[in-house]
Amino acid sequence: MFTNKVEVLTMARAMAAHAAARQGVIAANVANADTPGYRARDLASFADVWAGPGTALRVTRAGHLGGVGQAGVPQLPDRLHASPNGNAVSLEAEMVKGAETRQAHDMALAIYRSLSGNIRATLGRR
Repeated sequence: MFTNKVEVLTMARAMAAHAAARQGVIAANVANADTPGYRARDLASFADVWAGPGTALRVTRAGHLGGVGQAGVPQLPDRLHASPNGNAVSLEAEMVKGAETRQAHDMALAIYRSLSGNIRATLGRR
């Protein structure tokens, strides 16, 4: 049971690091919103990164992975129409991605806090 908590903590740390890196990419997109010819960039989703080679999802209880789509998150178009100067940054799309990234980071921190408290309680510390 303790091993599972350590795995979840590792995943939460990776999720927070991915959110921080994605926020940096989003900030660069916003900073270059007026740069002629600039194309917005983005990172692969955390699910794709986490499920990289050698990392397979496993079912831990009945119905765990059943009926779940691609995280139920609507996808934004990869390429938006470019402005007359060739810039393809949409500030609205970047705002949406920034909000999603903040939610992912907040979720990672909530998981970390919750499991850290559980581990401390297990060790008899507060």
